[in-house]
Amino acid sequence: MFKQNLLLLLISFFLFGGTALAAQKTYINGIDANYPPHAYVGKSGQPEGFDVEALDWIALKMGFQVKHQPMDWDAIVASLLAKKIDMVCSGMSITPERQAVVNFSAPYFSVRKVLLVNADKPLSKEEILKGNKILGVQRGTNEAEWLVQNREANGWNYTLRYYDSAPLAIEDLVNRRPDAVAVDSAPANDAIKKGGKDVRIVGEFAEADDFGVAVRKEDEELLRLINEGFKLLMQDPFWQKLQDKYDTQL
Repeated sequence: MFKQNLLLLLISFFLFGGTALAAQKTYINGIDANYPPHAYVGKSGQPEGFDVEALDWIALKMGFQVKHQPMDWDAIVASLLAKKIDMVCSGMSITPERQAVVNFSAPYFSVRKVLLVNADKPLSKEEILKGNKILGVQRGTNEAEWLVQNREANGWNYTLRYYDSAPLAIEDLVNRRPDAVAVDSAPANDAIKKGGKDVRIVGEFAEADDFGVAVRKEDEELLRLINEGFKLLMQDPFWQKLQDKYDTQL
C-alpha cells in the first residue's frame, strides 16, 4: 500500500507540477551589454548586474521566467515595439519621448547626469560646454538627445563624439581622445570606484533621471507583474543586498 501511495504521489507531482512549470510564461528582457553596475555581460559570458538580478528575483516571486538578451542600445526601443523582446529592464530613463511609444513601470532608481574629465585636467563644466571641446556620449541615450537639443539654444559649441556604451566612452577619455564625456552617474561611479579610472566628475549637465522598466502599451498584465514585483522586492532584505553588492547609490 505504501508503494502504491508513493507511486500516486509521484505521478501527481509530475502531472500537476510539470503542468505548472510548463504554464510559466517566459519573457525576454533586452539589456545594454555594457552598462555597469545595472546590466552587462560578465566575465563568464552571462548577463549580470543590479537590474538583471532584481528582475530574476521578481520573475521567481511572480511566477514567470525571464531571459536577458544583450542588444544594441540605440535600437532597443524599436526591438521592443517589433516584439523581438518583451521588456527593457536595464537602466532605461523614463522620458516623455519614450513614454509616447511605451509604458514604464514605477521608478525604481534615480541617476544624475554628469560630466567626466581626466583627473589631471583643470576643466570646468562651463569650459566643456562653451570651450569648443570634444564631448563623448553613448549613442541612443537621452543624454545624447539632450545635448543635441540644448546645444544651439544655450550657445554651446561642443562637438559630440558617439560611442556604443558609456564604459567605452570613459575608456577613450582615459586615453585622452575626447576632452570630456557625458554619462549617467551610475557607470561614472562604477568606473571610478571599481575600474580605478583616473577621472573625476566636474558637475551635472541636466536634471536627474528616474529608471523604469519599459513594456509595450498593450502589455498591461506584464506591467502589473513588474510593478507588484518591484514593490515586493523593495520590502525584502534582498533589495539592500543588491545595493550593497553593486555599490549603487540610491
